Formats: sequence, C-alpha cells, structure tokens
Amino acid sequence: MKKTITTERGHYDIHIARGLLARAGELFDLDRRVLILTDDGVPAVYAQKVAACCKKPTVLTIPQGEGSKSLSSFELILRRMLEEGFTRTDAVVAVGGGVCGDLGGFVASAYMRGVNFYNIPTTLLSQVDSSVGGKTAVDLAGIKNCVGAFYPPMGVLIDPDVLKTLAPRQVAAGMAEVIKMAATSDTALFSDLEKGLFETNIEETISRALSIKATVVEADEREGGLRRILNFGHTIGHGIESCTDLLHGECVALGMLPMCGEEVRARLLALFSRYGLPTEMQGDPARVVSAIFHDKKLAGGTLRTVYVPTVGSFEIRSEAVEDFAARVKEVLSQ
Repeated sequence: MKKTITTERGHYDIHIARGLLARAGELFDLDRRVLILTDDGVPAVYAQKVAACCKKPTVLTIPQGEGSKSLSSFELILRRMLEEGFTRTDAVVAVGGGVCGDLGGFVASAYMRGVNFYNIPTTLLSQVDSSVGGKTAVDLAGIKNCVGAFYPPMGVLIDPDVLKTLAPRQVAAGMAEVIKMAATSDTALFSDLEKGLFETNIEETISRALSIKATVVEADEREGGLRRILNFGHTIGHGIESCTDLLHGECVALGMLPMCGEEVRARLLALFSRYGLPTEMQGDPARVVSAIFHDKKLAGGTLRTVYVPTVGSFEIRSEAVEDFAARVKEVLSQ
C-alpha cells in the first residue's frame, strides 16, 4: 500500500508492504552515489540489501543509541561524504530507527545545502512516528533535538518483515506511539487495538497510525498548532526519560496516564498490559516533575499540555504549574 504526504514543501510517498526492503531500487532513485547510514544494532543484512540496489553505495555504520545523535557524528558523516566525492546530485538513505533517521536527514539537509534523503525505518516506533513529518535533528549539551531542520524525505519505505528481528520490548515501545495517536484521534483504531488488530494485521495497524500522523503533518508541518497533539504523553514522558532507564515509548506510555479522563486511563492501562508496556512508575514522581519544569520555559506560571478527556478527542490546555504537578504526582504514585 502507498500513502502520499503533501505539504507546502512538496510531497513524498510512504510505501508499506512486506518484502519491500529488497525492492528499494524500484521505489527510490538509487542509480547514483548513495550514503547508507545504519547503526550496529540493526542487522547488517538490511543495509546490504539496500546497497545491492545502489549504483555506488557507501555503507556507514554508527554506534546504536542516542549518543550518536551528536554534532561529532554529524561532522564525521559529512567528512566521509566529502572524502567519497559526494555531490549535490547524490543521496542519503537511513536504514535504522529514529536515531539514524534524525541524523541522516539532518546530514542530507546540510551537505552541499541539501541532497536527496530517503528513510527506511526498521523499528516500529520509527515506522509509525519519526520517519514521517520531516523533523531532523541532533542533541546538544544534553538537550534532545535542539539543533536540526525541517527536511522531509523524498520517500519512506516500511517493510514490516524487519520487525521480526526486533526485541519484543522495542515492539511494545513502538505500540505506545500507535496507542497515543489512536487515543487522540481515532476511536475505531483504539477499539481495534483492544480487539488485537496488531497481532492479526501489522500492516493495517501501521497504515492507520500513519494516516493520523499524515493528516496532522499536512495540516501543520512546522508545529504551529495541531501538530502539538502528537506530544500527548511526551511532556511527562521526557521527564520520566531523564530520570529512568526506560525506553522512549515506555516513558510516553506512562506520560499519558495523568493527562486523560478516568475512563480513558482505564482503557490505556488495559492496552499497556496487553502489549507489555509499563503501567506504573518505578521511581520518584517528584523528580519527574522537577525534570519537566527544568526542560520547559514557563509563561506566567502555566504549562501548555495535551489532555484526552475521551478516546478520540483532545484538548490543548494551559495549566497552572501547581495543578499539573499535583496530578502527575498523584497518578504516577498509584
């Protein structure tokens, strides 16, 4: 199946089907010099399959993990491209999770003032979220994604077969983003997840989650309004992430719980249990609150948050810091 994202910057296609990895050359223009960026946590055969489709491939493998999203990695990749004689007519392909996609896209945006970029996400989280929308970035001084650019890919290839080699915990972390989007925007998808849609039809689950993301990105590419709903669970999740060793998706799951109505929370808890996501905080909620306020610029003692009163709906709220902090501590302490 194919989806097209259309924004003021143009359009690009998202291809979703099993076995697509070996057909990258049919879907992307790889008849040129191509830098394939991957990491050492991704099975090497994935990058090799893409390289086999390229006229002049260069495979560069970086260490897995958030530590590679740095200016030093950014420079290393740019230097390699310069050494290999890459020009403005060549391309970058990311084969990996969100780190590879964010870093590879930022490199493509900057090299020779911009070369073509293609994204092949290999984690569920990146397939349903970070591979679409055009956000590229690296971290700086301990702050995530604070240096980057909006640089949409020329195309995205999603092959659900690559999830077979993904650890169950990583799959669950990706499901947190699917659940998040369904909670704010799609009552039917949320209900189908409760009935086991992911277990019976992975492609449809990915496609329907991406449809939500696509609608939001097309309406608000640069995060001026509607796109804020994609941050449901993230305000608190980022605070949890800074205080624990949990995965990003696990933190987002916990971050949703204080930001919804009681009925929504009950249904979320059931889904989290079903898909192996954490349902309670192991740590001090007060530290989480402190981390959130350290990371946010507050205006007049208020915080902008995304709240889900009922499944399939959302509200953008301006909340008093004291009220927000009290609710987070209460829910995460239960």
